[in-house]
Amino acid sequence: MAKLPESMTYIAHGEGGAPEVLVPAKGPVPQPGAGEILVRVLVAGVNRPDVQQRKGLYPPPPGASPVLGLEVAGEVVAKGADVTRFAIGDKVCALVNGGGYAEYCTVPAAQALPWPEGFDATQAAAVPETMFTVWANLFGHGKLAAGETVLVHGGTSGIGVTAIKLAKAFGARVLATAGSAEKCEAMLSFGADAAIDYKKQDFVAEVKALAPGGVDVVLDMVGADYFQRNLRCLAKDGRLVIIAFLGGHEVEKADLRPIMLKRLTVTGSTMRPRTTAEKGAIADALREKVWPLLARGECAPVVHAVFPLAEAAAAHALMESSTHIGKILLRVAE
Repeated sequence: MAKLPESMTYIAHGEGGAPEVLVPAKGPVPQPGAGEILVRVLVAGVNRPDVQQRKGLYPPPPGASPVLGLEVAGEVVAKGADVTRFAIGDKVCALVNGGGYAEYCTVPAAQALPWPEGFDATQAAAVPETMFTVWANLFGHGKLAAGETVLVHGGTSGIGVTAIKLAKAFGARVLATAGSAEKCEAMLSFGADAAIDYKKQDFVAEVKALAPGGVDVVLDMVGADYFQRNLRCLAKDGRLVIIAFLGGHEVEKADLRPIMLKRLTVTGSTMRPRTTAEKGAIADALREKVWPLLARGECAPVVHAVFPLAEAAAAHALMESSTHIGKILLRVAE
């Protein structure tokens, strides 16, 4: 095995601010601790939490790297104590606790998975964050089952694309929202049964026309702005699963009666604060239930753009424009 360098390039964000604060910097190569692997990063994913962290609104948990980046694909180059799951040279993709925008990143081995069969580094890097999030929320907290109907908001985001594809793969009917005709066409191509342009249509009225009894699950990343309308969309015993607050996190006034009258469940979660054991359990479920689908060519990620690592600022500007359809990635090495 080649000797590892002592320093590496990573993307710094200084005191935070606009995308332009993202600049390449030099720092030490991190060392894997017990239960961790060191990954030479080939491709890293760009996600909404990265944007929030850059702005100073989403600090990393205690002990996590302050460097941005929550998912990577690359090669195992070193291991800490007690790691038996992977060998040096293995190709892995992983949900990381931070540090993905760098040439090297430490990862709890439990949160890493082998590249899905037939995938390259770009495809593999587009998988972890969305798959972990959708599996835990849509099928875990949301308890989506075959034969049920789900409403997916933001259907052309990385999360939205994955939610549409996984829900269809496991036998659900999918209604999805987006903000343009182009995005609605894309959602239909991903397998959605119906696409709603929320800028031109009242999504509550459209849902009631498409599912008169209401939907069983709503996967929402908007938050406060959609809260009351989401309750109106749900069927009896329906579940509202909130995973982000792009439309605010404080509901100033709401009619809570639908929760009681329809026996609704309102739930949600974030991924980053979960323990390694909790994330490892999700990884194990994905390897068993979802990785075989990916190997068969089903539920493949949709990649919108790949930027060189040094152009992380441009990647963030694109993310904030919300014009993308699918994943935004950073190429770190070949």
